[in-house]
Amino acid sequence: MTDKTTEDLAEGIARSRGTDYLHMRELITDDEAALLLKVREFGERELLPIVNDYWERGEFPFEILPGLRELEIVGDTMQGYGTTPMTAVGQGLVSYELGRIDGSIGTFIGVHVGLAMQSIYILGSEEQRQRWLPAMARLEKIGAFALTEPNHGSDSVALEATATRDGDHWVINGAKRWPGNAVWCDIIIVFARDTADGKVKGFVVEKDDPGYRATKIGGKVSLRMVQNADIVLDDLRIPDDRRLVNCNGFPDVSKVLMGTRNQVAWASTGHAVAAYEIALNYAQKRVQFGKPIANTQVVQSKLVEMLGEVTAMQLYCIRLGRLLDEGAVTDTMAALAKYFCSVKARHVCRLARDVLGGNGITLEFHVMRHLCDMEALVTYEGTAEIQSLLVGREITGGGAFV
Repeated sequence: MTDKTTEDLAEGIARSRGTDYLHMRELITDDEAALLLKVREFGERELLPIVNDYWERGEFPFEILPGLRELEIVGDTMQGYGTTPMTAVGQGLVSYELGRIDGSIGTFIGVHVGLAMQSIYILGSEEQRQRWLPAMARLEKIGAFALTEPNHGSDSVALEATATRDGDHWVINGAKRWPGNAVWCDIIIVFARDTADGKVKGFVVEKDDPGYRATKIGGKVSLRMVQNADIVLDDLRIPDDRRLVNCNGFPDVSKVLMGTRNQVAWASTGHAVAAYEIALNYAQKRVQFGKPIANTQVVQSKLVEMLGEVTAMQLYCIRLGRLLDEGAVTDTMAALAKYFCSVKARHVCRLARDVLGGNGITLEFHVMRHLCDMEALVTYEGTAEIQSLLVGREITGGGAFV
């Protein structure tokens, strides 16, 4: 392949648009469609040209924050506090379009909005919402979420970090691992076990609190722009008014996680759509043995399989979003959608990488970045295996966690 041909293919991929084979557009409102288009245009204009460089360097592109503020995409079904009103489908479409561009940026928004802000919105008092959410809605203060620990990932319900009441303060000790944004965030939601009653409680920790230390996790080959951290909480002392008053056990934490599984399902679908678009565009232009590889049976078979998976994921996500808007979603519905979409999206990315042959491993064509990032999405917010066990327990009546 000549350099010119490579440039033409890469340019065509950058211009490609989302796939809507079963007319998904007819299932969303005009406001939701406008939100999708707004994020898509910003992503293709401002994000796509820079993401490969930042991904390769493992650095976060802080230069994008002013543009993200202007988009006003901080909403996620929250009402008031400076957030943008949107449905669960609307928030899903934001995750979908950011996933189409880059998993790290989508994860940044997902952690900030879906985990940190929603923790305060769902589990905090009215005073606590007023104190933190408006600045977070303007992306003036960035949030993170610390639940997972070095020894407790899938069994985070067994977390070991402790919180001990001392007068009108709490003293928190322990360690957390993997929180995105945690290296440079302004506030982080920390969950710890109350030594008095054994229940999991939530706390708002600020980055300059003595006893809080975050160290960047290096060596990642997935979501490389996300600044994940190992966190040490060493006699971290915070006032009682920073305890989230409506978090009184792990089931309360699960209320936050249910919504984020919707976002992960949508983001996974965005990654898959991007991979399919890239593969189709490439196959139509890549000539081997005298004809485009798209005109071969083996490649067409892969493309049709990819399209089928993408279309199923889109329909999954819209239905889940509508159920969320109706207040009719259960934990296992969200778990099934997260399981299906993340596993299928990874498979679609792998097929796309196959279609591109040797070019598939380069950042220039983006597929390998999407594939690497999907490895994280399959794992975070509950691994595919854990989602499967949750649904399995619900449909059979018997737990199989051990």
